[in-house]
Amino acid sequence: MTTQLLLGGMVYSSPATPDATAMAVTDGTVVWVGSDDVGRALHPDAEVVDLQGRFVSPAFVDSHVHLTDTGIALGGLNLTGATSRTDCLRQLAEYLAGNDDELVWGLGWDASAWAADVAGEDMPPTTSDIDAVAGGRAVYLARIDEHSAAASSALRRLVPGLDAEHGYSPEQPLVADAHHRVRATARNLLSASARSRAQLLALDHAASRGVVAVHESGGPDISGIDDFRSIADIDHGVAVRRYWGEAAASTDEVADILARTGADAIGGDLFVDGALGSHTAWLCEPYTDWTSTSGVSYLSEQVILDHLRATTQARVQAGFHMIGDAAAAAVASALEVLAAELGTPALASCVHRLEHAEMVTPEQAEIFARCGAVASMQPLFDAAWGGADDLYAKRLGERGGSLNDFAMLAKAGVALAFSSDSPVCAIDPWATVRAAAHHRTATSSISPRAAFAASTRGGWRAAGINDGVTGTLVPGAPAHYAVWDVDELVVAASSEGVQRWSTDPRSRVPALPDVSPDAKLPVCVETVSAGRTIFRRA
Repeated sequence: MTTQLLLGGMVYSSPATPDATAMAVTDGTVVWVGSDDVGRALHPDAEVVDLQGRFVSPAFVDSHVHLTDTGIALGGLNLTGATSRTDCLRQLAEYLAGNDDELVWGLGWDASAWAADVAGEDMPPTTSDIDAVAGGRAVYLARIDEHSAAASSALRRLVPGLDAEHGYSPEQPLVADAHHRVRATARNLLSASARSRAQLLALDHAASRGVVAVHESGGPDISGIDDFRSIADIDHGVAVRRYWGEAAASTDEVADILARTGADAIGGDLFVDGALGSHTAWLCEPYTDWTSTSGVSYLSEQVILDHLRATTQARVQAGFHMIGDAAAAAVASALEVLAAELGTPALASCVHRLEHAEMVTPEQAEIFARCGAVASMQPLFDAAWGGADDLYAKRLGERGGSLNDFAMLAKAGVALAFSSDSPVCAIDPWATVRAAAHHRTATSSISPRAAFAASTRGGWRAAGINDGVTGTLVPGAPAHYAVWDVDELVVAASSEGVQRWSTDPRSRVPALPDVSPDAKLPVCVETVSAGRTIFRRA
């Protein structure tokens, strides 16, 4: 047995040891947490690691990512910084000039954030715009939410039979099924080596942010089977749990999907609807800024019910991508039917997932909690698009202020797991904690400790691991941890009354890094998975 003794730092453990400065790890398991002197006495032969005052926390889990697209965004054409249509096209031209790839895959443009000082500059790039820059090359430019995309004529010609009824426009970005078909064609133009490089780059990046596990959300309309299967072949220290978004109507179909794809579970991006930014999230009432549409429904209520019944009977975790309030209502209705038919213990034992869950009512939250569902949510969505003048308000009017209500869901008893949905938002766990603790609608905020738990223990729970120790640093827990440079540790709570008790020494509340809006966030020094270093800052 090999024991490593970490000394001279600040270890985030439990109320039993709120002032811990040391931790011992033996063969990938935390065996002790406490003070330096006691640690030296208990483990005289251990390999000593001097933390030099740094902070040690449980490592993070990102519960919803798209690895290939994340790697493409990190190493290719990332348009998140574009400020206008002209700027977007300028960046495309510069990339084309320096790369001769058969396919140019760009991500991240967001016309809703572009300045409208000049007419047309806040409009998405058209097919003609892209052709004028790209000539005859195949170009795919996904909107930041990845539920619509602008594409060149050269790429569109590879996909015959597109029609307006299914999301096709000759000039405007493609949505719904037309987008899914063009995306699949673009995906097939990526070489296996380019795909592998992108996946490894994404996992390296996750490790550098203190992340030891991610949940890949794949499916026929988001990643394709070749991409999904290839992830299983990656040898990397960041663990990947793979979700495949395909509906099943029977236990036999569940077994077939698992065998055919190698997926760990069936769900992830199984689309009930699309996204607000692309006007494809399914709403009960029309969009405020486009009153002729209420979005897109990809699954009928019967398909949702059949899928949940089949996976529950097969004791397999399921999940749905659901953003709009109509999508949330459809899933809640199915769970309510199955709670009466199969019983809530059967549903809860599967830990079914609700991806995004942005527009949930208190009544629906009660159903989700009773059925043991986990809400896999993205606080950085609110940081990017919440507020009175941003995307949610533009799309939904007054409804925009009620999105991503973490406090309401937590109060109802819904388990939370936080993620980035990378590359939609960056893999940045401490920024995620900050966004949840400082929601643009103050009453929807939760405490930093609750947000931190949703980003660590919550991710393991969303993967069906609920042993009480994984995601913490207590004796018996897997040694999944990260070491951070921090400016200050504080105890912060969601309300003044709780704050006064939390800072009282009698509360024995472990401190966390300051995540207030103006504070400098921690910087990762080392990431360790089961006792093995998978990232160390140079």
